[in-house]
Amino acid sequence: MVSDEAQTGRSTVDEREGLMEAIEWIKEGRADGLLAPNLDRLARELTVQEAVLSYVWALGGRVYTADHGEHLEDDEADPMRTAMRQMRGVFHQLDRGLIRKRLREGRETKAALGGYAYGAPRYGQEAKDKTLVDHPEEKDVAILIRRWHEEEGLGYRTIARRLNEAGIPTKRGGDAQWHPTTVARMLSEKARSAGAARSARDRARRKEETRIARAEKLVKLHVR
Repeated sequence: MVSDEAQTGRSTVDEREGLMEAIEWIKEGRADGLLAPNLDRLARELTVQEAVLSYVWALGGRVYTADHGEHLEDDEADPMRTAMRQMRGVFHQLDRGLIRKRLREGRETKAALGGYAYGAPRYGQEAKDKTLVDHPEEKDVAILIRRWHEEEGLGYRTIARRLNEAGIPTKRGGDAQWHPTTVARMLSEKARSAGAARSARDRARRKEETRIARAEKLVKLHVR
């Protein structure tokens, strides 16, 4: 028997080593099929669920879940069987989507009310008991940076160099260096908004790349 330790049904097929090994066992004739608690644990997305089932069936394997028994291969004479299975997959996926939606809305509401919802606190603040509070040492540095900029007329690059020369740690700590863009985000609301917009675009791009990569994996699984 093989299993996926600490893996969720939302993980991509090739990230689940236990599932891939079980499929290889079926392919080699070392196992007769798959057993899962339910289809939700086999896959949280309908496309992944159907890809796994189709591949196992194509190998001559069988699929069982504890809550249903055997999931029989699709049969043109019984389209209702396929429809009911896929409907369960749709509602599993919908349930996960609604949970994520509620969590996201809860974070957004908390943030709108001035609370700390998610993300790394900005320089000068820290999260304690899920609440943003001032970070005393960083707050002092932030005041010093603004004084250098407003009273001495220093630019972002010069301030970053002075901070690095003084050995003042960044928010990230360790060997991380101060950069002019970091200083700009601390002093300029416009720069901070632009940085946030760039981060949002980067997250959207990575999400799209992940979506495409997952689709390609599913296609490869179907045509293997």
